[in-house]
Amino acid sequence: MRRNPGREIGLLIVRLMAGGMMLTHGIPKLLRFFGDEPIKFADPFGLGPVVSLGLAVFAEVLCSVLIMIGFKTRLATIPLMITMLTAAFYAHWNDPFGKKELPLLFFTVFLAIMIFGGGKYALDNLKKRR
Repeated sequence: MRRNPGREIGLLIVRLMAGGMMLTHGIPKLLRFFGDEPIKFADPFGLGPVVSLGLAVFAEVLCSVLIMIGFKTRLATIPLMITMLTAAFYAHWNDPFGKKELPLLFFTVFLAIMIFGGGKYALDNLKKRR
């Protein structure tokens, strides 16, 4: 199948921008995780706030980086999609739609990345090009 260069650049841009969410969401959570104050975080699965925050940090930092570099791209979207749905429908359940909108938008972008993959400019395709 012949690839469209515009599509490939578009997938790269979407990956970089979606993964960039770690700067405003993941890194602050990471700093809270290693901070001096007691951890207060939503516990949607009954695992405790420390584990729940750790899972959010895993998704929003590590999985975001994987998406940005295009390594295990489709797999990396799964924890992020779960985190975004949890944010929208658990953490912001009683909030107006405006608070749910951002996690739902991120969910949609990660779903698209899962469907379309990382594209030509992803580490996932390094072996294929050789």
